[in-house]
Amino acid sequence: MTTGFFERVYRLVRQTPPGKVTSYGAIARMLGHPRAARTVGWALHSLPEGSDVPWQRVINSQGRIPTSCREHSADLQRALLEAEGIKFDEYGYVDWARFGWAGLSWPEVEELMRVAAIE
Repeated sequence: MTTGFFERVYRLVRQTPPGKVTSYGAIARMLGHPRAARTVGWALHSLPEGSDVPWQRVINSQGRIPTSCREHSADLQRALLEAEGIKFDEYGYVDWARFGWAGLSWPEVEELMRVAAIE
């Protein structure tokens, strides 16, 4: 579960609308691999600089920014999310009810991957 899985992660994360967030686990579940949240994180960490994948829209399941990586710092991620209108409470949490993305259904994910395979 590496390059092919990473590409599926990127395709799905690109579907996350501006002003919304999702979690590593939610992306993994949408892809049919509910135990692969860490692999989703690794895929996003592996993105090349200048990528069009909106990595900042993926946070942890508690609604916080978990990163301590230099390339994708928590401060940068928060600034990018705030620029999209996402608000954090005084403890650094995002309100899932307000800013959470429900994601795609399994048939929608299958269609997204099928169309991407054709292109």
